[in-house]
Amino acid sequence: MPQSLSAVYIHLVFATIDCGPFLRDIPTRDALHSYLGGVSKQLDCPPILVGGLEDHVHLLARFGRTLTQAEWVNELKRVSNLWLKEGGLDYVDFEWQDGYADFSVSQSNLEQVK
Repeated sequence: MPQSLSAVYIHLVFATIDCGPFLRDIPTRDALHSYLGGVSKQLDCPPILVGGLEDHVHLLARFGRTLTQAEWVNELKRVSNLWLKEGGLDYVDFEWQDGYADFSVSQSNLEQVK
């Protein structure tokens, strides 16, 4: 078989350090969600929906087949941490928690998860 197909959908959740409300500013939070979606797309994990609240992020994506879940999450956290810190003094102490949760989602449940 010369081609490969992967249709694995992942709902990823990760939080700020100590669940601190670092992301209170809605324009910054919205920009962060857009940024995370772009990074995920570059990692061949096209986002379906990115959102969250002041202390955590939810990302629903079609998972790529060329990297591990840990690599995907680590890169999302790494670059978004740098991006936020470059954004101003409000984020100098910003960090993501070490852990994360991700859940597989069947294609028939995508709308419900959204």
